[in-house]
Amino acid sequence: MPRTRVKEKPQQAPKGTKIQLKWFRSTCQAPIKQKLVIKGLGFTRLNQVVEREDTLSIRGMVAKVPHLVQIVGEKKYRDQK
Repeated sequence: MPRTRVKEKPQQAPKGTKIQLKWFRSTCQAPIKQKLVIKGLGFTRLNQVVEREDTLSIRGMVAKVPHLVQIVGEKKYRDQK
């Protein structure tokens, strides 16, 4: 009988949560795809810190370049009405 795997749904951060990302390593010798990920995250210069929504897509982008980007901090914001 073949094994069946049940995919678990990835856990999302609560709404209003932001993460601070820092670009700390140069992309000079990195592949083009990794350079595009850095650009897609919004970085324009080295050692820059940007703040992005804590979503699965952003976390996935960070996971593709963990040797170039690090998560500096997380902030939780209340919903403003």
